[in-house]
Amino acid sequence: MTDSTSEPRPALGRRIATWLYPRRRLQVGLLLAGPLGWLVIAYFGALFILLLSAFWEKDSFTGNVEPFTWTLDAFQQLFSTEVYRVIAIRTIGMAVLVTLTDALLAFPIAYYMARIASPRKRGMLVVAVLMPLWAAYLVKVYAWRIVLQGNGPLEWLLEPFGIPAPGLDELSNAWLVLSYLWLPYMILPIYAGLERIPTSLLEASGDLGARPFTTFRRVVLPLVFPALVAGSIFTFSLTLGDYITPDLVADAKFIGNVIYDNSSLGNLPLAAAYSILPIVIMTIYLLIARRLGAFDSL
Repeated sequence: MTDSTSEPRPALGRRIATWLYPRRRLQVGLLLAGPLGWLVIAYFGALFILLLSAFWEKDSFTGNVEPFTWTLDAFQQLFSTEVYRVIAIRTIGMAVLVTLTDALLAFPIAYYMARIASPRKRGMLVVAVLMPLWAAYLVKVYAWRIVLQGNGPLEWLLEPFGIPAPGLDELSNAWLVLSYLWLPYMILPIYAGLERIPTSLLEASGDLGARPFTTFRRVVLPLVFPALVAGSIFTFSLTLGDYITPDLVADAKFIGNVIYDNSSLGNLPLAAAYSILPIVIMTIYLLIARRLGAFDSL
């Protein structure tokens, strides 16, 4: 007579692991469920409440915001007050100007890094481009403020030539500092795009009789254009939402300054209504960038 012994039943954790092992997509979904759930609740939830408050009423006597009391007064104030239109045009214009400036500055730097520099020089240049990102944002802005203010290094440099220093009330200061701050974000995507272009294409263009400028215009530029658009996403959006740099170096009001000031003063509906403008602008910008293939270059 032989005794038959049954194997012990696996533990619950073991059975769940065995069931999940062939289901790779479910594993990835469960792995990302926590971070994505927190992102939805903490970020998109707060953004939803902010946008919702744009339609809440603000008591003109007490100054208190009445939640879930619906009105369009904030939007009416934005459309009827000229200063808000001027600030919006100024901010969008500055974002476009900074983007164009960084594109013009970044392209030759990125081209030299990707196509001309030796591997050793390329590594050094990549470190040089990334190094400003290691410093804190406020540290760089305050450093520029010291340079641009009266009796500062820039005035000492220009004084022998009889050129007055710009001071801290010029809008060109914001253009200069913002272009400096976001330049690395334009260089890196363009560099990556140029590095992916096969050398054989450039050689084939030269063998077919194309001059260097023709090769650049008809081969290099179309291939690197999505990377250029990808870099512009960073420079345009970061300039559009910046409110610290214009306040510190130019004494100018941008969209971010109006949103911050009104939220600090308790006028949350107006701040929320004005914040919809950059969201709409960036949504349209991202849709256009997606059509141009910029996301493939990020």
